[in-house]
Amino acid sequence: MKSLVFEDFKPGPLGRFGPRHVTAEEIRAFATEFDPQPMHLDEEAASRSLLKGLAGSGWHLCSIIMRMMFDGFIGRTASLGSPGVNDLRWLAPFRPGDDITLDVEVMEARASRSRPTTGIVTLKAVARNASGLALCEMVSPIIVRRRDEAATDVAR
Repeated sequence: MKSLVFEDFKPGPLGRFGPRHVTAEEIRAFATEFDPQPMHLDEEAASRSLLKGLAGSGWHLCSIIMRMMFDGFIGRTASLGSPGVNDLRWLAPFRPGDDITLDVEVMEARASRSRPTTGIVTLKAVARNASGLALCEMVSPIIVRRRDEAATDVAR
């Protein structure tokens, strides 16, 4: 049974997750497969880019954020998925050696009008490096089973 249900999500801070250490090798491996732009692959090319040095792909950072959210709370939540991302902003590059933390806040929690057995929890996640610099902000809803529905699921 998943331990967190819709009723457990109240507006306000949910938690800080991490840190997650990022290496140059990891940045290059992700970029090689998914975002092979020079600023993510090659030190010299990256130094000539707007980023002024090797930096991870924003999509890599989004993947790290998702993993941190899963390990932090979604893995034990009666989540039914997400309808998408409302807002996503890459604010600063992340670099080899960064230790990334994630601050998550519940912005809104409301019962679904179309599916009364579920609720919609809107989360704001801010990824930061060790010096506290915000790297990325994401606002995204998740669909979560309500307490009575989650209990019924276990009985089935």
